[in-house]
Amino acid sequence: MRLFAAVLPPEDVVQELAFEVARLRRLPGADGMRWTGRAGWPRGGAADWPRGGAADWHFTLAFYGEVDDELVPELTARLGRAASRTDPFELALCGGGQFGHGRVLWAGAEGDLRTMRLLAERAEAAARKAGVPMDEHRRYKAHLTVARSRDAVDVRPYVGALHAFRSRTWTVDEAVLVRSDLPTSGVPGEQPRYTPVARRALGAAR
Repeated sequence: MRLFAAVLPPEDVVQELAFEVARLRRLPGADGMRWTGRAGWPRGGAADWPRGGAADWHFTLAFYGEVDDELVPELTARLGRAASRTDPFELALCGGGQFGHGRVLWAGAEGDLRTMRLLAERAEAAARKAGVPMDEHRRYKAHLTVARSRDAVDVRPYVGALHAFRSRTWTVDEAVLVRSDLPTSGVPGEQPRYTPVARRALGAAR
């Protein structure tokens, strides 16, 4: 099972981001990028979106990769303990940036990033304690991927457009264990399917 721990924005914040991404997709060169998010947006209205459980847009806390089935219960339990030791915190989508010379375009975050980073570190430690092999630790950078490209792309116009974007602030009150199923159809542009498999409340949110 291919898993990661994440923070999922609430539905109305996802809609705010969807409208911003729809605006970005009208910029020159946007057709050459692979945009993340819900299939069918922006063709359908927000009322047509499926409700609840979506994890298409998310802040990854820790990526676990392929996890043996027998380790999943222990990983889930340890992620729950990590969440219970972390207080709920305020977060908003804000601005954006890039990785890899335009290969990844992302929306950023503002708010209590210190606590978010602490939660990410605890989510990573939970996996190590559960026996899940993890890559070398890297300093956490909160980002939500909105587009990817196989080649280096000049995304400065997109980053500039994201500069003024800011969602409403919400309280993060859970960490979510998410399953990632890679595309199998071979259809160009098909996105992975993300499915929440466990939700664990933060601190006083229990």
